Amino acid sequence: MYEIAHRVLTLRTDPPREVVVTVGVPFEEPTGEWSCPYRIDGLDGWEHERKVSGLDSLEAVELAMVTVRAAVAGSHEAREGLLAWEEEPAGRRARTVYVSVDRARNLAYIAMKHEIVPGEAMRQFVAEDIVLDYGDAGQLLGLELTDAARLLPSELRL
Repeated sequence: MYEIAHRVLTLRTDPPREVVVTVGVPFEEPTGEWSCPYRIDGLDGWEHERKVSGLDSLEAVELAMVTVRAAVAGSHEAREGLLAWEEEPAGRRARTVYVSVDRARNLAYIAMKHEIVPGEAMRQFVAEDIVLDYGDAGQLLGLELTDAARLLPSELRL
């Protein structure tokens, strides 16, 4: 794979290990579709090259980036809080949140982590059309919007 981008994350284990995410150059398949290879080294089960395909090279790269992000964020290492950027940039850095929308009931849930297990929310705080869920250590797990159509930004009202 000819690399066009990579990122190194730190796996907080003893001893610490690296997780290397690599995205390759997209290429045209014999079928006319375009594929973009990627590889994630250091996460259980991902140590080989994979690819995603799209209608053109840009879509293939976009799909590779989405797939890599989902794989890293959804890994058991990330869910257990063991993954960290090797060199965190100074100041604020964007974090991933997980949004689910129930249009029929006009509800949305914004989770701070990939999966919240039943019973994990130990305390709730209700403020108008928002319910905040907190874990046993006081950390914010997620928030429910009970008037999602009004409260969600337009780009999330698909």
